[in-house]
Amino acid sequence: MYALVDCNNFYASCERVFQPEFNGKPVVILSNNDGCIISRSKEAKEAGIPMGAPEFKYRLLLKEKNVKVFSSNYALYGDLSNRVMSILEGFTPNLEIYSIDEAFLNFDGLNISNYHDYGLQMKNRIHKWVGIPVCVGFAPTKALSKVANKIAKKFQDRTQGVYVIDTEESRIKALKWTKIEDVWGIGYRINKKAKLQNINTALDFIAPEHENWIKKEMGITGLRLKYELEGKSVLDLEPIREQKKSIAITRSFPKQISNFDLLRERVSTFATVCAEKLRAQNSCCHTIIVMLVIDRHTTQAQKYYFNMAVTLPFATNSNLTISNTAIEILKKLYVGNENIKFKKAGVIVTELISENSKQFHLFEDENPKHINLMKTIDSLNKKIGDKKVKLASQNLNLTWNMNQNYLSPKYTTNFKQILEIKCQ
Repeated sequence: MYALVDCNNFYASCERVFQPEFNGKPVVILSNNDGCIISRSKEAKEAGIPMGAPEFKYRLLLKEKNVKVFSSNYALYGDLSNRVMSILEGFTPNLEIYSIDEAFLNFDGLNISNYHDYGLQMKNRIHKWVGIPVCVGFAPTKALSKVANKIAKKFQDRTQGVYVIDTEESRIKALKWTKIEDVWGIGYRINKKAKLQNINTALDFIAPEHENWIKKEMGITGLRLKYELEGKSVLDLEPIREQKKSIAITRSFPKQISNFDLLRERVSTFATVCAEKLRAQNSCCHTIIVMLVIDRHTTQAQKYYFNMAVTLPFATNSNLTISNTAIEILKKLYVGNENIKFKKAGVIVTELISENSKQFHLFEDENPKHINLMKTIDSLNKKIGDKKVKLASQNLNLTWNMNQNYLSPKYTTNFKQILEIKCQ
């Protein structure tokens, strides 16, 4: 048996944990630089605030509906997410963290007589210990547990936030209720094609006459989804990856910039962070990618995205090597685009290998002194804090702060911002 535990309106719920006066009131969370709406409370949805909408377009409506607006506080959200996942590990050792607010659980080998009651225990313990409301869906497969969770969330008054698909009757009923666009793994393109085939629900999707269409349009992925919805478990929990396959650092600028020196400073900083993350997971990269993005909402241009990749003859995790390579890429991207104002930049490192399996080259390799230098830099920054040791290509006096005009305190990760309670 599988379960999907999903936190309700997670970002908004995190803000309400420490500011309960906003319970029952409309709340929205904005993206980086207070750009778009990325999370809404139930009340905000009912007020007609759309997901992904630019904040400036709905500013008047937000004021009219008395919607409380927050900037993204990822330090707080990440910490509360870790606390929720730690609680779930107490119910089963078989856990897959699917996203910051979702997790799959497997209960094979556990003797559970009543899954609905077990789900209520999980729900109540998370709410009591962390303050985050969740819904739980149980089913024989991962895909069906997604469906069960959606039903639990939609009909919380009837289900108490927990729904179990454990009979053929409940499975058919759930699939008949689930729209095809709400099925896990069905994107916009497939949804559009499915409806042309008169596939409107999850039950339509698993009909025998549609198997050839599924195989043609979705391949083995679609067939696995079909089997999952039929109650045949073919998707196991994903193992925890010790190393990422790629690392990306991308940021939007507070203001659009075209000055090369400012772009170079940002790209150098992003490259340095990538190198630090590589060393943190004991890996090296072969390929470095730099990207520049234009704001398509304010600029009429034929091309909005510029990128270039360079593959090194050796693997590296050196700040110097990755930063210098990224700057050389930036120079090539910048030529001919001097008058363009860019809204966003980023550095991506990929083709990662373990640091221990790095092969050295006789004629093409970086300076071996980089290894000890990077260890010294990491040690100093860990001891002093706030990344005091930087490259010369970074500006020590330049701080790029995102627009976060509605940022709440980091209650659980910054001791200076810890919640104060006055006892009388």
